[in-house]
Amino acid sequence: FLCRWPSLLKYYSHTDGVSWLEEYKARHNAGLEAQRIVASFSKRFFSEHVPCDGFSDIETLGCPSHFFEDELMCILNMEGRKGLTWKYYAKKILYFLRQQNILKNLKEYLQRPTDRQSFLEGAVLIDQYCNPLSDICLKSVQAQVDDITDKVRKVLRTKNPRHPSLASKAGEILIPEVELQRQVLDAMNCVLYEQLKYKGNELDYYNSLNSYIHQVLIRRTGIPISLSVLYLTIARQLGVKLEPVNFPSHFLLRWCQGKEGSTDIFDYTYIDAFGKGKQLTVKECEYLIGHHVTEEFYGVVTSKEVLQRMVGNLLNLGKRESTDQSYQLLRDSLDLYLAMYPDNVQHLMLQARLYFHLGIWPEKVLDILQHIQALDPSQHGAVGYLVQHTLEHIERRKEEVGPEVKHRSDEKHKEVCFSIGLIMKHKRYGYNCVIYGWDPACMMGHEWIRNMNVHSLPHGPHQPFYNVLVEDGSCRYAAQENLEYNSEPREIPHPDIGRYFSEFTGIHYLANTELEIRYPEDLELTRATVQKIYSSGKE
Repeated sequence: FLCRWPSLLKYYSHTDGVSWLEEYKARHNAGLEAQRIVASFSKRFFSEHVPCDGFSDIETLGCPSHFFEDELMCILNMEGRKGLTWKYYAKKILYFLRQQNILKNLKEYLQRPTDRQSFLEGAVLIDQYCNPLSDICLKSVQAQVDDITDKVRKVLRTKNPRHPSLASKAGEILIPEVELQRQVLDAMNCVLYEQLKYKGNELDYYNSLNSYIHQVLIRRTGIPISLSVLYLTIARQLGVKLEPVNFPSHFLLRWCQGKEGSTDIFDYTYIDAFGKGKQLTVKECEYLIGHHVTEEFYGVVTSKEVLQRMVGNLLNLGKRESTDQSYQLLRDSLDLYLAMYPDNVQHLMLQARLYFHLGIWPEKVLDILQHIQALDPSQHGAVGYLVQHTLEHIERRKEEVGPEVKHRSDEKHKEVCFSIGLIMKHKRYGYNCVIYGWDPACMMGHEWIRNMNVHSLPHGPHQPFYNVLVEDGSCRYAAQENLEYNSEPREIPHPDIGRYFSEFTGIHYLANTELEIRYPEDLELTRATVQKIYSSGKE
């Protein structure tokens, strides 16, 4: 058991008394079940994004979930360029399973008393949910924060060898004297901003990596709220109680200079973790954002409100995405927001519109719309419109008779020169891509043809057009006259490559079973084309 699946050892606190034959059988059967489900996904969901209800058979697994996950990881770690379709769906299933567990942990976190809700743990949960396939855990993040805290102690020791923070364990005491607190903050600024070179990411502010705490620690840069969580955590471990302030446009921390718990905003100094720990007065806070704000914006906020703002930032980034046609960040951040505020009509409507736009999970769209109508009857106009069109989508799906099959031998396809799986280059824009579909003529609507200026092409819309996966992660529809064979074919790093192809040969891609059904005569032509073009020895 341990030779074959060494990664599972961590699930056994001791190995005595374990029935290893039974464990072996259970893991083996979980592996067979995982392979069966992964193999079924391509046939079931080739034509659409995998809907959330597509995972229903996974939610009722008859085997330990960690055994099932281990098999999915084995599939993902298969060597070479084969098994691309299996890897594609194994990744989606693992993504779903881990997100379900993280969501469960988040809900448990939110139910705790506020004094047991660590800001760092909340930030890690958000990070984990948006990056479920990354190896992110609170223990590892905390260890990195502890390492920074130890560096601060070393600096503090050179300034004040008798400082109380040196004798106490993390977060064990609160230092009452303001001057001793100031020494801690000065040492923190020295370590974070001078030694470790942490800084606010002004050049790439709207990069989602700035919001993920494990990336902040790796890249040593972030946005005001992520750097504030790090700064606040270290300060509290050293006995200085800083509090989060939901300041508009620029998240801040506050440090009490007067009586603890004071409601007077002038009893506090405000700290800008994004600005190298600079300490600000009330007036300087207003200079920071360029306008006056009322006193309520200087008040302390709860851990839930901090998470709300972090998720809100990710929501806004998700709306800005242009290349990710699955809107994964927007979907993930909506899930997180609605886990915290399940009755927020605005975000429920956004989720319903998003699923409707993507054409996925129409039954869930109807459930969301029904919930919105119960919460806010004034939304009946928008709800009614979406209900009508969602029902039409469900009916159309029922009427689908099967995939359209395109035979190259058909007379109407005689002008199609290229085939599925070929690595191409765009003559005008220079991007590398792989063909995963084609039409004998442009099948887009008049508006798209006008916007893309297709009529300016010598052959206009009356020429073959190709669906291509582009190396930048986008999907495009390219005219035949704009494509040429790539003289140096290489893998196309596109997230959907496994949806259509099972293997990269080193020169071209092999269509998976579902794509081959739709283009049954292309594989033979692709092989013949490759043989002709690359027979000079490049292969």
